[in-house]
Amino acid sequence: MKKTFFVLLISMLSLNVFSQTTNEVLPLDDESFKEKIFDFESSKDWEFKGDKPVIVDFYATWCGPCKRVAPILEELQEEYGEDIQIYKVDTDRAPMVSSAFGIKSIPSILFIPAQGKPTMAKGALPKETFVEAIKDVLGVKTPASLE
Repeated sequence: MKKTFFVLLISMLSLNVFSQTTNEVLPLDDESFKEKIFDFESSKDWEFKGDKPVIVDFYATWCGPCKRVAPILEELQEEYGEDIQIYKVDTDRAPMVSSAFGIKSIPSILFIPAQGKPTMAKGALPKETFVEAIKDVLGVKTPASLE
């Protein structure tokens, strides 16, 4: 009985680990942003910590335009897979990173290429604009399914 429980527990933990590596839009707070993207408190010069292009969606749960952008970003994460990572930052819950990037209106979208400086866009962008920015700003090839 103990052996069966142990095997079941290990299986559940393995599934949890694998589910975190699937292509989904991931939330960031102040601390996780500093760990995964850029430590805005200890450095003023841009130093990206990631290894692939990133999109960061600065949003709020009460924001109508943000709610329209969210499913587009989820679709894009699914379509581009491992080529990019999309994160979301709730500006109400992550005031330090929001302030560090001067977020005054939402949605605000931060495009971060693997090499080079980030670019900020404001407003509820249509999917076509995201696809164009992913290609032009992030340098990621458009998947065949979107061409």
